[in-house]
Amino acid sequence: MQIDPLNDALVKIYNAEQAGKFNVELTPASKLLGNVLNIMQSSGYVGGIERVENGRGDAFVVELRGTINRCGTVKPRHSVRRQEYEKWETRYLPARDFGLLILTTNSGVMHHYDAKDARIGGKLLAYVY
Repeated sequence: MQIDPLNDALVKIYNAEQAGKFNVELTPASKLLGNVLNIMQSSGYVGGIERVENGRGDAFVVELRGTINRCGTVKPRHSVRRQEYEKWETRYLPARDFGLLILTTNSGVMHHYDAKDARIGGKLLAYVY
Protein backbone atom coordinates (compact mmCIF):
# COMPACT_ATOMS: atom_id res chain seq x y z
CA MET A 1 0.00 0.00 0.00
CA GLN A 2 1.39 3.36 -0.98
CA ILE A 3 1.00 6.25 1.41
CA ASP A 4 2.33 9.02 -0.86
CA PRO A 5 2.66 8.12 -4.56
CA LEU A 6 4.26 11.48 -5.42
CA ASN A 7 7.01 10.92 -2.86
CA ASP A 8 7.57 7.37 -4.10
CA ALA A 9 7.91 8.61 -7.68
CA LEU A 10 10.40 11.35 -6.80
CA VAL A 11 12.47 8.92 -4.73
CA LYS A 12 12.54 6.52 -7.70
CA ILE A 13 13.67 9.34 -9.99
CA TYR A 14 16.41 10.39 -7.57
CA ASN A 15 17.66 6.83 -7.02
CA ALA A 16 17.71 6.12 -10.77
CA GLU A 17 19.64 9.35 -11.37
CA GLN A 18 22.21 8.38 -8.74
CA ALA A 19 22.56 4.90 -10.26
CA GLY A 20 23.18 6.37 -13.72
CA LYS A 21 20.05 4.95 -15.35
CA PHE A 22 18.67 6.44 -18.56
CA ASN A 23 14.97 5.95 -17.83
CA VAL A 24 12.67 4.97 -15.00
CA GLU A 25 9.12 3.60 -14.81
CA LEU A 26 6.80 5.26 -12.32
CA THR A 27 3.60 3.53 -11.20
CA PRO A 28 0.79 4.33 -10.59
CA ALA A 29 0.25 7.14 -13.07
CA SER A 30 -1.88 10.01 -11.82
CA LYS A 31 -2.86 13.45 -13.01
CA LEU A 32 -0.87 15.14 -10.21
CA LEU A 33 2.27 13.14 -11.02
CA GLY A 34 1.82 13.97 -14.71
CA ASN A 35 1.60 17.69 -13.93
CA VAL A 36 4.72 17.57 -11.75
CA LEU A 37 6.63 15.66 -14.44
CA ASN A 38 5.53 18.17 -17.09
CA ILE A 39 6.90 21.02 -14.95
CA MET A 40 10.17 19.13 -14.49
CA GLN A 41 10.33 18.48 -18.25
CA SER A 42 9.64 22.09 -19.21
CA SER A 43 12.39 23.21 -16.81
CA GLY A 44 14.90 20.78 -18.29
CA TYR A 45 15.29 18.34 -15.39
CA VAL A 46 13.91 15.29 -17.23
CA GLY A 47 13.62 14.40 -20.89
CA GLY A 48 10.69 12.69 -22.58
CA ILE A 49 7.68 11.47 -20.65
CA GLU A 50 5.52 8.65 -21.99
CA ARG A 51 2.37 7.23 -20.44
CA VAL A 52 2.17 3.46 -21.00
CA GLU A 53 -0.11 0.71 -19.83
CA ASN A 54 1.48 -2.29 -18.20
CA GLY A 55 -0.08 -5.27 -16.44
CA ARG A 56 -0.61 -3.32 -13.20
CA GLY A 57 -2.27 -0.24 -14.72
CA ASP A 58 -0.95 2.97 -16.21
CA ALA A 59 2.63 4.07 -15.69
CA PHE A 60 4.95 6.86 -16.76
CA VAL A 61 8.27 6.08 -18.42
CA VAL A 62 10.57 9.04 -17.83
CA GLU A 63 13.82 9.69 -19.71
CA LEU A 64 16.52 10.93 -17.33
CA ARG A 65 19.09 13.55 -18.31
CA GLY A 66 21.37 13.40 -15.27
CA THR A 67 20.59 16.98 -14.23
CA ILE A 68 18.85 16.35 -10.90
CA ASN A 69 20.96 16.85 -7.80
CA ARG A 70 18.09 16.34 -5.36
CA CYS A 71 14.31 16.14 -5.48
CA GLY A 72 11.65 15.33 -2.94
CA THR A 73 8.28 16.18 -1.52
CA VAL A 74 7.49 18.72 1.15
CA LYS A 75 5.90 17.17 4.23
CA PRO A 76 3.70 18.52 5.71
CA ARG A 77 2.25 20.43 2.80
CA HIS A 78 2.76 24.01 3.89
CA SER A 79 0.50 26.83 2.75
CA VAL A 80 2.45 29.62 1.08
CA ARG A 81 1.31 33.20 0.73
CA ARG A 82 2.59 35.20 -2.20
CA GLN A 83 4.89 37.24 0.04
CA GLU A 84 6.60 34.17 1.56
CA TYR A 85 8.35 32.57 -1.42
CA GLU A 86 11.78 33.79 -0.30
CA LYS A 87 11.41 32.05 3.06
CA TRP A 88 10.55 28.70 1.47
CA GLU A 89 13.27 29.04 -1.18
CA THR A 90 15.90 29.40 1.53
CA ARG A 91 14.48 26.43 3.41
CA TYR A 92 14.29 23.91 0.55
CA LEU A 93 16.65 25.14 -2.20
CA PRO A 94 20.45 25.34 -1.88
CA ALA A 95 20.95 28.75 -3.51
CA ARG A 96 19.02 31.69 -4.81
CA ASP A 97 17.56 31.21 -8.32
CA PHE A 98 18.70 27.57 -8.33
CA GLY A 99 16.01 24.91 -8.45
CA LEU A 100 12.23 24.88 -8.31
CA LEU A 101 9.51 24.73 -5.73
CA ILE A 102 6.46 23.00 -7.17
CA LEU A 103 3.13 24.00 -5.69
CA THR A 104 -0.55 23.58 -6.26
CA THR A 105 -2.67 26.68 -6.63
CA ASN A 106 -6.19 27.60 -7.67
CA SER A 107 -4.80 27.98 -11.18
CA GLY A 108 -3.31 24.47 -11.23
CA VAL A 109 0.09 22.95 -10.48
CA MET A 110 2.99 25.32 -11.24
CA HIS A 111 6.48 26.22 -10.11
CA HIS A 112 7.12 29.14 -7.80
CA TYR A 113 8.46 31.47 -10.50
CA ASP A 114 5.13 31.33 -12.36
CA ALA A 115 3.25 31.72 -9.09
CA LYS A 116 5.33 34.81 -8.24
CA ASP A 117 4.57 36.31 -11.63
CA ALA A 118 0.85 35.55 -11.25
CA ARG A 119 0.96 36.88 -7.66
CA ILE A 120 -0.82 33.86 -6.17
CA GLY A 121 -0.11 31.53 -3.27
CA GLY A 122 -0.77 27.84 -2.79
CA LYS A 123 0.45 24.69 -1.07
CA LEU A 124 3.97 23.33 -1.49
CA LEU A 125 4.18 19.90 -3.10
CA ALA A 126 7.81 19.27 -4.03
CA TYR A 127 11.23 20.72 -4.75
CA VAL A 128 13.84 19.89 -7.34
CA TYR A 129 17.35 21.18 -8.02
